[in-house]
Amino acid sequence: MKRRHRGPTLLDFLNGGKGSKKEIEKKGNGNGKEKKANTAQVKVIERRVNRSIETSTLSYFVKAEKPKHVQATPKLSSTRRALRVALPASAGARDYSVLMKGAPEASEGSEYYLFQVLYDGHRGKAVLLLYDEKKHEIVEWVDTYGHKPYFLTDVTPEEARRMGITREETFAGMDVVYRYDLLNKELKRLTKIYTTDPLAVRKLRDKVPTAWEAKIKYHDNYVYDLGLIPMLKYTVKSKRLVPMPHRITGEEVSKVLKAFEEESEEFKNMAISWIPVFEAPPPHIKAVAIDIEVFTPSVGRIPDPEKAPYPITSVAIAGSDGLKKVLVLLRNDKRLTEEEIENLKKQDFEVEFYDSEKALLLELLRIIRQYPVLITYNGDNFDLNYIFHRAKLLGIPDDMIIFKKSNDMFTTKHGIHIDLYQFYDINAIKTYAFGNKYKEVNLDAVASALLGEHKVQITKSISELNYDELVIYNFRDAKLTLNLLTFNSWLPWKLMVLISRISKMSIEDVTRKQVSAWIKNLFFWEHRRRRYLIPNKEDIERMKGSIKSSAIIKGKRYQGAFVFEPVAGIFFNVVVLDFASLYPTIIKKYNISYETVNEPNCKKYIEAPEVGHKICQDREGITPLIVGLLRDYRVKIYKKKAKDKSLDDRLREWYNTVQSAMKVYINASYGVLGADSFELYCPPAAESITAFGRYAIKATMNYAEKNGIVVLYGDTDSMFLWSPPKEILDKIIAWVKEKFGLEIEIDKVYKFVAFTGLKKNYIGVYPDGSIDVKGLLGKKRNTPLFVKQTFIQLIDMIKEINTPEEVVETRRKVKEVVKQLYTNLRRQYYDLDELAFHMQLTKPLEAYTKNMPQHVKAALMLKRFGVEVGQGDVISFVKVKGSEGVKPVQLAKLPELDLDKYFDVIETTLGQILKAFSIDSAYLSGTSKLEAFLSH
Repeated sequence: MKRRHRGPTLLDFLNGGKGSKKEIEKKGNGNGKEKKANTAQVKVIERRVNRSIETSTLSYFVKAEKPKHVQATPKLSSTRRALRVALPASAGARDYSVLMKGAPEASEGSEYYLFQVLYDGHRGKAVLLLYDEKKHEIVEWVDTYGHKPYFLTDVTPEEARRMGITREETFAGMDVVYRYDLLNKELKRLTKIYTTDPLAVRKLRDKVPTAWEAKIKYHDNYVYDLGLIPMLKYTVKSKRLVPMPHRITGEEVSKVLKAFEEESEEFKNMAISWIPVFEAPPPHIKAVAIDIEVFTPSVGRIPDPEKAPYPITSVAIAGSDGLKKVLVLLRNDKRLTEEEIENLKKQDFEVEFYDSEKALLLELLRIIRQYPVLITYNGDNFDLNYIFHRAKLLGIPDDMIIFKKSNDMFTTKHGIHIDLYQFYDINAIKTYAFGNKYKEVNLDAVASALLGEHKVQITKSISELNYDELVIYNFRDAKLTLNLLTFNSWLPWKLMVLISRISKMSIEDVTRKQVSAWIKNLFFWEHRRRRYLIPNKEDIERMKGSIKSSAIIKGKRYQGAFVFEPVAGIFFNVVVLDFASLYPTIIKKYNISYETVNEPNCKKYIEAPEVGHKICQDREGITPLIVGLLRDYRVKIYKKKAKDKSLDDRLREWYNTVQSAMKVYINASYGVLGADSFELYCPPAAESITAFGRYAIKATMNYAEKNGIVVLYGDTDSMFLWSPPKEILDKIIAWVKEKFGLEIEIDKVYKFVAFTGLKKNYIGVYPDGSIDVKGLLGKKRNTPLFVKQTFIQLIDMIKEINTPEEVVETRRKVKEVVKQLYTNLRRQYYDLDELAFHMQLTKPLEAYTKNMPQHVKAALMLKRFGVEVGQGDVISFVKVKGSEGVKPVQLAKLPELDLDKYFDVIETTLGQILKAFSIDSAYLSGTSKLEAFLSH
């Protein structure tokens, strides 16, 4: 048989041999037929000018033979040279015209999930983004109700006319409406003034003496007025958006009514109306995660995305449908070796190489356009921001750039964008949803804590990486990003869905805003549903009186939680008792709300201990109604459902997510009510909640001590008891229930706890050897490596303790380790990298005017030596003698180090552990004193 001639390989092409660019350009293109590259997963995608089109247009060929029909992209203004390259046969013709298409219109009768509500300035209307679960696409529905921006005022229509409001160009009409004022307990007759656009509200509201509901964002107002619940199903009927009925069984209603049989009718009715929020399944989405890598001239350099000065060298793409691909830019200064190709073939993802950055970006945009949900990690600040400005810089037309910027976030023109960095940075998510498993919010820290996986570690800059190193590094980031949305059967996504439903907030907003915004939105939605007037913050503070207590913590306005500080030392068999949802329970039990505190003409009230505020009991407050509903739903229904083994695993997982979402809400509720930035902030209400909390924990600690139990530590809603018998624990739990109507439970049992003597600062070791490290500085990111390693060494030693007798031996070892640390430091055993602090420039150098932090001083030194530094760069510096006190690692020498400052670092970081072993940190203030003590 005649042997078939081998086509040019990718290696031939890149190395200038047979079939290379040079050879092809030299011989010409002939009949346009080219052989496909002899690679399995590695592809070369390059552009070729379609000469048959008079105006230069890019066409993307993906078959060895010339295709019969080539889909050309719209005209690009920049000049291009013709490239003739063998292209893979498997990719198929690529249609880039789709980039200019927005989301299609919603169809009559189809079912959709409500994802997003926004205001379209061009159309002057609200636009709703709806998700078609069957087609995996997002469609648009444009408002047909004629909804307009507005605000409320007590100025009558006649007075408004006399004031000239009706003559304003942005005035769009007015109506008389009635709202119930919870603060004054009266029905108010108000004028509703409409405007032509949301921005006009600000102008017209300033023309009246008093305005209400004038600072609410338009898209939120739209949700309130129509009673919409994001992430539930809707359909279009006669061009109107109507909710899809969720089938509620009689059994479900019976369970809810039984669980809440002692509650008010209003509470029961609200509970039934919330069943779909918790029971409706979440939408199944088609999502894609991307991560970009950008050429960087130095390690640690993060380019300014607004300027986008450097080329995007690689983009990794990971789809929930199994797509795994990396698009790579070929560079003139780097050759792709055969070894790198073989390494890439071993990976489980495809790689496509481009000689044109513009072509690479167009392909990236085309792929993203196929997915309704885009996932990034810090995409708002960097990835999408950089792509957006880089695409503009390269001359890609605006109508082909599928991203759009709104305030500080980026989204897509055809769907939604979820930035997981923003989501995992939400304090309530970090603390209550994931139990403080991660401290830092960078991708590596969060992935390590939640997935047990890390980024690929590199020591070179992105520009120095070989192609295979770059691609593997890049794809890992995209994969981790996708997994942080989908792990544990899509737990984070389900959590987002539930929080969106509870908050009545669109998905892009709820994943970027702190819990205070969630709770505010829910409260405002419930006010509007009941036709209550949403009060102004200043009215609440003016009417509800002043604070009665003095803050212990600097910066606080009133006294907070009770803290009983521990004695330094190591204690075995420690049991932690915890009040279950202490503050939410107090809110519900004592009916604490902004309108019930110090209410005039109240017939029945309870007085808060210590502070004396009167809490009215005549009528159920809106705060205990909402917070109590979520708390009771979680405790009485969904915590039980999550553990019900008669249900299938899928349903139990969903119910566990439901109770987790409620936990986030109810645990954060007091913190919001007690924050002066919250729109419904009522100082006497917040002060009363903490007063009841202090009273409960103090009384419980006293009761425990009367029963012979030593209380080692108490903080807010928990107390650490030393070796308590089970019968005494049961007695305490029963007493708390009877005395306060509160629930207290065993939260943790430690083999031992090492207290440092400071609050929120201890090491707890469980019977299985796992460990809690609370508040110790050795965990901090900026701690130099030499002392961080010692900290870890000491923690590992502590974990091995099993009996009180072993504490003495461990104490001796701790002293030896610390002594060796000082000896090594004096003898210059550590190199500069181990001694370095690493801090990021969070703003341009010139913006640091008032204060000059140490890393900024070091950065300015680098700049004087001709090193380019800017916002986003991580500066590595050491502490040295002299007026400046610091030097960048690149300019420092070991003899320049200020050892006294490093001794202070050791004392600050390790002194906390030493206190637990009764090693007096006062001896650590200097070398001679330390040596004298350690040798003692």
